[in-house]
Amino acid sequence: MIKQISCRLAILVVSISLTTTAHSAEIDLQALYDLVQAQGKEIANLKAELANTKQELAGTVSDVKVTEERLESTVAFVEDQTSGSTTGSWWDRTSLGGYGEIHYNDIDADDSGRSQKETDIHRYVLFVNHEFNDRVRFYSEFEIEHGLVKDTADGSNGGEVEIEQAYIEMDLNQNHQAKAGLFLVPVGILNETHEPPTFYGVERNSIENIILPATWWENGAAVSGQYENGVSWDFAIHSGLEVPTAGGSTYRIRSGRQKSSNASAEDLAYTGRVQYSGIPGLQLAASYQHQSDLSQMSGDGLDEANLLSAHAIYNNGGFQLRALWAEWDIDGSLANLAGADDQSGWYIEPSYRFTTPEIDLLKEVGVYTRFENVEGFRSQDQFEQWEIGMNFWPTDNVVFKIDYRDREHDLTGASGRDFKAIDLGVGFQF
Repeated sequence: MIKQISCRLAILVVSISLTTTAHSAEIDLQALYDLVQAQGKEIANLKAELANTKQELAGTVSDVKVTEERLESTVAFVEDQTSGSTTGSWWDRTSLGGYGEIHYNDIDADDSGRSQKETDIHRYVLFVNHEFNDRVRFYSEFEIEHGLVKDTADGSNGGEVEIEQAYIEMDLNQNHQAKAGLFLVPVGILNETHEPPTFYGVERNSIENIILPATWWENGAAVSGQYENGVSWDFAIHSGLEVPTAGGSTYRIRSGRQKSSNASAEDLAYTGRVQYSGIPGLQLAASYQHQSDLSQMSGDGLDEANLLSAHAIYNNGGFQLRALWAEWDIDGSLANLAGADDQSGWYIEPSYRFTTPEIDLLKEVGVYTRFENVEGFRSQDQFEQWEIGMNFWPTDNVVFKIDYRDREHDLTGASGRDFKAIDLGVGFQF
């Protein structure tokens, strides 16, 4: 409208100018007066139209501002009501997974009474995870070991049913999370990542069995953080071990796992871990755990305990090197007297994994060797072991394994336990 009025004014001015110029010699004053009067009315009309147009524009701008304010208010309300919401149905936000492994062991011991040949479905595990929204999620892990659970006359059973994880995790911000419930303790290499296709050997390494009692889970709460420079950390407060001070498993760390079943919480444990992965192919980590009473019972000669562990994983093409060290420093008069105050172990494992494009049914093959040194409390938990073997992956999440183990115990009283073994296994994850 403003452009139209401007055009009309311009035409009017040109019209007056041309008329005046063309007839300046002949026009009389009355005619000129009439012309000016007529054009004056036209100018007045144009001024009125311009004023109305300005008012209309002012109203339109006001309406736009109101609409914009209402839209911003609506968006803010929706964001407040649906903060962190996840799109999709309940089923879309729930995931299922799991893993399992079946073993065959042929153990030839120096004491023939300890030799054995057996097969076992060592474990079958199911994961059920659910996202409540983009910031709050649930993780769980349900496991059956050795195929079944059956009571026998001597009170033993053929397996276990366990819940190894059941916790809620929340994002505090982009780099920090918190969780509460039943979770895996942040120590070692295998404790949090132990699906069969992810490691070498039919049986898990002995250090992360005897010294670090993997799989090791506790009830508690934890916070964690990850940063762009490759540094991450975890800190957890959780139920502790309840290591026995009598019987055949005296001072055995693994026997202290309460598995979160009516677990004593007289003395909680505190675990911290720092990890660095800022260099491609390299992971370095160290963890520390403190428990003021390792037996959860005062006055029994087993008191404060501190666990230190460190590991390194290096990958370069198909080559990988894993190394882990862990040590318990245990206080208490009876523990010191029995020599249970220092329990430790370490291993080193080089391996090489290569693809096999010429074999249709085989994607990759890996070869490895591992040396372990274990210094637990019991005589059978003090040994050195060499192991060599191969993994065969027909696809990423399925593995077939074969290995050879040679174990020699430190104490002469346990020499009959020395053995050589051939192990076969199949594992999967999904």
